[in-house]
Amino acid sequence: MITVPSPCINWCDIDPLNGYCRGCYRTLNEIAAWSELTNEDKLKVWEQLHARKPEQAS
Repeated sequence: MITVPSPCINWCDIDPLNGYCRGCYRTLNEIAAWSELTNEDKLKVWEQLHARKPEQAS
């Protein structure tokens, strides 16, 4: 069975303003629950990450 990979990049720092990890943009609850989430739920988290990531300066 193939599992959805974690978005973790080993830079764990929670932004106190929005509650997202500055490395992977997950919440603490999402990080803590990751190993227990179904693949479907992991994909739902992945879908939200792009919207959470601040725009990079061009």
